[in-house]
Amino acid sequence: MTPNLIILYVADPDCSTAFYENLLGIAPVERSPAFAMFVFPGGIKLGLWSRKAVEPAVTGSTGAFEIDVPLANAAEVDTVFARLSAAGHPVLQEPTDMEFGRTFMLADPDQNRVRFYNPPV
Repeated sequence: MTPNLIILYVADPDCSTAFYENLLGIAPVERSPAFAMFVFPGGIKLGLWSRKAVEPAVTGSTGAFEIDVPLANAAEVDTVFARLSAAGHPVLQEPTDMEFGRTFMLADPDQNRVRFYNPPV
């Protein structure tokens, strides 16, 4: 068994879809009023599902986990941060060096965390 789909429950699928399109530079492969799905190289998928449409009903809150996006090197971490922060994306953590490499973190419209990082070599 190999999981290949992450689903985020979102308040406004249109708003979240626009956020991830802008953030990741790709369009969803599937779109309906209550759902959007992005597919990444390697086959991992990200679904955005309206909290109002999920069954059974969602009871948890957001912000308790993160999506991680690896980057090629520490300089790219700083370059991507400059571009995304200038675009107005909410910054939770500015670029910093941590035990697992250079990193920064943004929040999506539902306060889900998106971390960009460069693992040390």
